[in-house]
Formats: sequence, C-alpha cells, structure tokens
Amino acid sequence: MKLPHRRKFLRLAAGAAALPAMSRIARAQVYPTRPVRLIVGFAAGGLNDVLARLIGQSLTERLGQPFVVENRPGAGGNIATEAVVNAPADGYTLLVGATANAINATLYDKLNFNFMRDTAPVAGLMRVPNVMEVNLSVPARTVSEFIAYAKANPGRISMASGGVGASSHMSGELFKAMTGINMVHVPYRGVAPALTDLLAGQVAVMFGDMSSIEYIKAGKLRALAVTTATRSAAMPELPTVAEFLPGYEASAWTGVCTPKSTPTEIIGKLNKEINAALADSKMKARFADLGGTVLSGLPADFGELIADETEKWAKVVRAANIKTE
Repeated sequence: MKLPHRRKFLRLAAGAAALPAMSRIARAQVYPTRPVRLIVGFAAGGLNDVLARLIGQSLTERLGQPFVVENRPGAGGNIATEAVVNAPADGYTLLVGATANAINATLYDKLNFNFMRDTAPVAGLMRVPNVMEVNLSVPARTVSEFIAYAKANPGRISMASGGVGASSHMSGELFKAMTGINMVHVPYRGVAPALTDLLAGQVAVMFGDMSSIEYIKAGKLRALAVTTATRSAAMPELPTVAEFLPGYEASAWTGVCTPKSTPTEIIGKLNKEINAALADSKMKARFADLGGTVLSGLPADFGELIADETEKWAKVVRAANIKTE
C-alpha cells in the first residue's frame, strides 16, 4: 500500500517542472536578491555538511548571492526539517534532505510535520553506498560465506551502526530480513565510534559509510561488498551485496528541498542551477572522491526517489519493529 501523501507529493514535484506564467518567470529571473540559507540536519564535517558546502559555493558563484550553510543537528535530522517546513516558502530557506528523512517518516511516531506533504523536492545531489565490512577475526571473505557463518552462529554476531534508524542500521536490518539471519544490533552515537570498536574487534560487522576506505585499503578491515545496486568507482573490485543476494539495495542519498508552497518558478531555477553545478567536471571529481555518484534530473525525479525510499524503509522499520531510543 502506498504511503499517504505520495500522490500529492509527486504531483507537486511534477508541477515544479511545468512552464510558469510570464509574471512568475520574471520573478524567478531576479531570484535571489539576498542570502539563501541551506539548512543541514547534521553536524559540521559530515557528508551532508560537505555536500551542502560544495553546492552552496557553486550556487553562490552562479547566482550572485551567498548560499549560507546552517547546521541544526539533532533528532536524526528532524530539527532541521521542522525549521524548514515552518520557514517562509520564498526560496530563501532550503533543506539539505537525506535518507534519514525517508526513514524518519515511519521511525518516529509523532512528528510535527509530514516530510512528503510539507516539503517540495528541488534536486538530488548524490547517492553513496554503504560498505559491508567485518573485523579481521571474522572468517568470512564473501557475502555468501558471511551468511553461512551467521546462520551457524545465530544471535552471536554483533552488528554495529551509527545509531537506531541510521542508514548503517537500516542497511543491516534489510540484510537481516532478506537472509533470515539473526544478529545483535549495537547502536553507537555516530559511525565514527562504531568504526573504532569494529577495528578493535568489539563488534563483528558494520554496514558503514565510505569513511572506512582507508582502513580497508590498509588491510585493517575486510570489506565484503557495497550496498548499492552497482559497484562503486571508489572500489571497483568490490562486489555488490546484490551479486550474492539478488534484489538487495541500500544507499545514502542527499538532495535539496524547500517548503511545500515555494513558487514553482523558483524551484525550477534552483533545479537548473544545481544540475549545471553537478555537471561540472570538478564537482563530479569531488563527488567521486567522496565515494558517491551524482544525482541529477527534474524535481519530479527526486520526488520519485524520496517517495520510493519512504515506502521501502517503512516496510523495514515495521517488519523489524524498530523503535527510537
């Protein structure tokens, strides 16, 4: 069954690509006339923050007004999202949305907003895989060997994550659901401390982000696969989980959203400029350094991604009966 508001959300996204009236075109031509805020729901230095600063700098250069990154971490990105939802719908307050928004729609029982109802998609920025990685003490060298090892040791394998409902957690829960294995979830306050314990052997496996590449290349961790549908250019020799477990796909994505009633001509202008920035060879190279691939397209394309991801993770949250701490 489709989640509520999906249809309305996609209609709004499609409307953003429609041709506006001449008076509205004129208004879009002068936008922006003052600084624009890019609200990020996570701390400075993380992937979403880095992407926000990259695209913000490019938009500043392209549109002639500062695009200022503002970090509002907390509640898995919900604090930042609520701030944007309640901001004037004039194009001067933008949200750097992420996978967390799709997960939180079901993970949190009571939110003061509905992400798909109360925001409008502008453009996708990047999709990045997680890496299924194990401590060197784990005997498995492939995904198939790990599944066999886990089935032989039910409830005895610890799976670290960056926190309940984090992408690293949900990637692992999807893996558990599709394989039928039983692992003990050990949530941390972020991927960094989880990675520290994985290296030390305090936990056995993690579906971590690309920040662990240096440890993998140094032989301090063993990577089994990436979680995206296709292999990562950052580690092309590493297979995907789906090569062993058909149909598996999990990834972290980032994009830009606005309050729901933002004029379509402003959304269209932002979409055009963001896509132009993403097409730049230097930007593509920087994204590749971060282990991700560029997302581009119309607002409706990003809206479709958000709707699909919201439905997908809702099923996992409900099936695993995941609750916030």
